[in-house]
Amino acid sequence: MRQRGFTLIELMTGITVLALILVSVMPSVANWLDNTRIRNAADSLQNGLQTARGEAIRRNQNMSFWLVAGSDPTVLSNDCTLSSASASWVVSINSPVAHCADEASTDSSPMLVVGRAAGGGQVTVSAVKQDGSAATTVTFDGFGRITNTDPIRTIDLGGTSTRNLRLMISAAGSVRLCDPSVSDNNDPRKCM
Repeated sequence: MRQRGFTLIELMTGITVLALILVSVMPSVANWLDNTRIRNAADSLQNGLQTARGEAIRRNQNMSFWLVAGSDPTVLSNDCTLSSASASWVVSINSPVAHCADEASTDSSPMLVVGRAAGGGQVTVSAVKQDGSAATTVTFDGFGRITNTDPIRTIDLGGTSTRNLRLMISAAGSVRLCDPSVSDNNDPRKCM
């Protein structure tokens, strides 16, 4: 009678091969996860900036994009404060400080349109003005142009990997995502 299955030696050999494959792949997976977190945060911030600009044009009134931080980065709560180092954001007419979790409203302050929590992950954020000092807001007018003095002009995002991304906001209000490590002038990912 013939028995089916694996011998102990075959099972141990298979587990050893699987372990070696996992050990060799782990650094790549960690790097991929870090890059994905950075890209997701950059996409979220870009969407928020474009939402603020679009709402300003649609409503023909000033609309602001605010970077905010709270005690828990995965949830927008009313303990929020303005922060140039957070990936959480709110689009509203007035300052959302202590009102980040309010319902969207067109008549009660801060006249919140939408907001997003940063979520988990180790993404570093640095929003700066034209002169390089910290910034927390940018306001768009009914034509989609920047109206406030000293607005956010650049948002740099990074993580534990070597990949970094940058959001650049022009005076005309356009938002561009680029890669500061690209040096080829013919590459469209290059930051200008």
